[in-house]
Amino acid sequence: MDATTTTRARSLVALMAMVPLVAACGGGHDGNDDEGAWGAAAQPTVARGADLVITTDNGVRLRPADGDRVGVGGHIRHEWSHRDDTWVLDLSCPKRDDDGRESGQEAGRGSGQECDRMPEVNVPEGTSVTVSARNAGIDVAGVSAALDLTTVNGDVTVTRSGRKDAAVRLETRNGSVRAGTLRADDLHAETVNGDVTLDCATSPGGVGARTTNGSVRVVLPHDAPAYRIAATTDNGRPSVTVPTGDEDDDRSMTLTTVNGDVTAGVE
Repeated sequence: MDATTTTRARSLVALMAMVPLVAACGGGHDGNDDEGAWGAAAQPTVARGADLVITTDNGVRLRPADGDRVGVGGHIRHEWSHRDDTWVLDLSCPKRDDDGRESGQEAGRGSGQECDRMPEVNVPEGTSVTVSARNAGIDVAGVSAALDLTTVNGDVTVTRSGRKDAAVRLETRNGSVRAGTLRADDLHAETVNGDVTLDCATSPGGVGARTTNGSVRVVLPHDAPAYRIAATTDNGRPSVTVPTGDEDDDRSMTLTTVNGDVTAGVE
């Protein structure tokens, strides 16, 4: 992952502390007067190329939207904020008092909304999506978007997603990264304790995959071009059947682990 990608991802997440709150108590009111900032928000329209930043202290499922509006499934707690072309969706659960009530809530009253461990968010086509999760997985299927997905203590699973002209970054710690029928122009996947498995529908310009305790496996289409390849492991077996080139080739692949096998192949 290059410095530009890292800086962009950190800047998007930092916006969550800066953006003004909008539409916090929009449509979908369920009759409770104490919804406050956790009320159901109106579904915003997100233009192609806009940034959608999702933050949660659990996990999330991403699925394609029918149109240009972001959807949050069911009666899931969420907050929206917005600045320029960046929309921030906060799915974090509220803090609770010692007696189990949400902070500031009267005894015997509930918000009427769920705090789902894996809520579903519907993403419009062409959006750039950044997710910051923890203590649960990220599951993406059928989403045509640039993807920057990070969690801790959970798997990152992606199928039939990404865009061949966009970057895809998949990262976890204490979990595996698994991607199938993935499209990307630049692809980076990383974990510490877990496997990295990337099955690509296109041939990215650059591929980087890294773990410490686990195997790394990358599969490219049968007509993949030549790559400059570095495949290394300390305690395992490297296997490369992807066409290899010289220093003049534009495409590169770097696959690294400490304890596990490293495989780069074609369909």
